[in-house]
Amino acid sequence: MNQAMTDFNLARGRIASDFRTMITDGEDLLRATASVSGEGFAAARANFEGKLKHAKIALADASRPVDGYVRANPWSAVGTAMAAGALIGFLISKR
Repeated sequence: MNQAMTDFNLARGRIASDFRTMITDGEDLLRATASVSGEGFAAARANFEGKLKHAKIALADASRPVDGYVRANPWSAVGTAMAAGALIGFLISKR
């Protein structure tokens, strides 16, 4: 496996992990809003905002290897995009 693909897989894993964390933190924030005072809500919100900023930075960092892979392998990227589009179109047309 070449380095670009390895970087791509690592970036994809980091993004998935960050989104899972964001979802969990969002659920915690929703639970916190139901049972805590205004002060507790402000602390939960500040914590969530920090995690969101971290996820945005991670997303920007993860896009660099993907960009490098696409630039190095443009036809593979086009083929993958076409296949994904065809699959989505097929699934949508079945409804």
